[in-house]
Amino acid sequence: MDILLKVGDMWVRRRASPDPAALAAVSRLTPATVITGASEGLGFALALRIAREGRTVVLLARTPDALAEASAELSACYPAATVIAEALDVGAVDAPDRLDELLAKHGLYLDVLVNNAGIAIGGNFTDLDPEKLDELVATNVGAVTRLTRHYLPAMRARARGGIMNLASLAAFAPGPWQAPYFASKAYVLSLTAAIGGECAGEGVRVCAIACGPVETRIHRKMNASNAFYRALLPSDSADRMARIAWRSYRMGRRVVVPGIVNSVLAWTIRAMPFELLLPVIDVLMKPRAESVPQADKRRVRLGGATFAAHASGQTASAEKAST
Repeated sequence: MDILLKVGDMWVRRRASPDPAALAAVSRLTPATVITGASEGLGFALALRIAREGRTVVLLARTPDALAEASAELSACYPAATVIAEALDVGAVDAPDRLDELLAKHGLYLDVLVNNAGIAIGGNFTDLDPEKLDELVATNVGAVTRLTRHYLPAMRARARGGIMNLASLAAFAPGPWQAPYFASKAYVLSLTAAIGGECAGEGVRVCAIACGPVETRIHRKMNASNAFYRALLPSDSADRMARIAWRSYRMGRRVVVPGIVNSVLAWTIRAMPFELLLPVIDVLMKPRAESVPQADKRRVRLGGATFAAHASGQTASAEKAST
């Protein structure tokens, strides 16, 4: 452990007072790091980063096949790590209870929670599927809130462990054409920062990671691959973001905006009045039609949920994403 991590650990634990009963309750159990949305993208990159330390890692995602592949790759890369994978929709109301059962089955307790699972929806707000909107709120807002509330009290009692919540640079501003996603990340950032203040010095790390664009499938899932922000804003690899996120969490940082460009953007966004900010973001986020063969074109409705219609009938989508 280098000097910065040692200093960070001392700062995080400056007022720590663990409850002996809480420590005794887990004395015969193995601490586990639970990562939601861990089958791909940033979630999987974080799992790789954490597993290399030989930790016990629990991978959660909705897609069993992708989860099985991720688990197998993780075990092959880091045989010293214990890897457990479980198909679970963290947006479900009973997700904490089901996770408790999984941990108890394997003789584990939750030491670190990484709330990475998220749903991305792109398009004109009035064209979005109401059911997909409910699913987004349940996953991006409800799951983060529910899992954090469920596991944080025991962490505070033990004066150890922590929670990493994946927010986004999108959390700092309203986002036309991706309005629900931007709003959900603003909630995650605000909630995490506030809880981190309440837990300050108790030995529990509470960290929000506000990444800029990351090279994952989330942009395609929001039908945003051709939006101007993809060309103008630099994208980072999931591996680099995972490395920065995990190190920042271990140092005890509360809100992390990785990268100089992203940090400057975050400060600029917060300083600009909405009257100036919204038109800029509107231009950056507004979907642009792809150039498609004439024979394959049906209609192109710029600004709607369907912005490039091909013979496949592609429309605005909402899928489980990893950031």
